[in-house]
Amino acid sequence: MQRRKSMAATARLLTLALVLFTLMAGGAQAATKMPSFALPSVKDGSVVKASGYQGKAMLINFFATWCPPCRKEIPSLIQLQKEYGPKGFTVIGISTDQGGAALVDKFAQKMEINYPVLLSDSQTPAAFGGILGIPTSFLVNREGNVVKRYDGYVGHQTLVNDLNDILK
Repeated sequence: MQRRKSMAATARLLTLALVLFTLMAGGAQAATKMPSFALPSVKDGSVVKASGYQGKAMLINFFATWCPPCRKEIPSLIQLQKEYGPKGFTVIGISTDQGGAALVDKFAQKMEINYPVLLSDSQTPAAFGGILGIPTSFLVNREGNVVKRYDGYVGHQTLVNDLNDILK
């Protein structure tokens, strides 16, 4: 009986140590290279490649036209594009909609989106580490490294603060 309690205590201690190690290692992780992609524009079907934005800071935003939080953050993304576009930054919207490019283009026009909107394929969300919900966005620095991941709606000021950090 005493031996069983000792083994259980040891297992709990090892589990705690593993959790602490994982948390500490997670905070020290280096930025990862942004995955390459080549996706069609919803506007005209032309293929837009990640490599075409080399040297620019980017916010890659996975969204859908039917998603209320996605719709809520689009005016903020439009404003960021206006304000930071001239400073070497771009938002890239990647639609996960299944209704096709025409549906998404109509939505983009209605919302007056001023940044590229692309149609996702099945590989791109997986390449970014998986998209469990939308919106999901990735902040990419000028060196092409993903420096932040945002799961869910992100407030404008948070994006401004994070952009100012990488555009220094």
